[in-house]
Amino acid sequence: MGRGQSGSGKMAAARLCFLRRHLLWPLIPQRGYRGDSPTDSGKDVLEIPLPPWEERLDEPLETKRARLLYESRKRGMLENCILLSLFAKENLARMSKEQLNRYDRLINEPSNDWDIYYWATEAKPTPAEFDTDVMAMLREFAKNRNREQRLRQPDLEYLFEPPR
Repeated sequence: MGRGQSGSGKMAAARLCFLRRHLLWPLIPQRGYRGDSPTDSGKDVLEIPLPPWEERLDEPLETKRARLLYESRKRGMLENCILLSLFAKENLARMSKEQLNRYDRLINEPSNDWDIYYWATEAKPTPAEFDTDVMAMLREFAKNRNREQRLRQPDLEYLFEPPR
């Protein structure tokens, strides 16, 4: 037998596992996401109001680029951290002031990061107020036509390289 456990020891362990799974597990209250259950009253949902997005009119361009780079990397979900940080690396340096403002609004005005992800991947239609040239750039980037491996955020060393 493997690793010092006799046949009867393995059977006892298997029996204990079975008992835990089938007898105790149903008695333990389970927590988790219920989705869009029709019986969900929503009474346990806490809505925290976010302050409205405001354009930063006096922000210097390089400060805006640095802030947007940071905000692209620090999202509420990993999918957007990866997508937006790679998009920012590729595009922020060559965006015009107006495009930077539209990108700022796109990543900071919606209160739900999943919305941005669904719009970028075309899983849901983009609302008219966010359907801009920057959103088109993000959608095209999300298609990953070059089949690059996008498993993590880019390292920050590229910030110290001369712009291309």
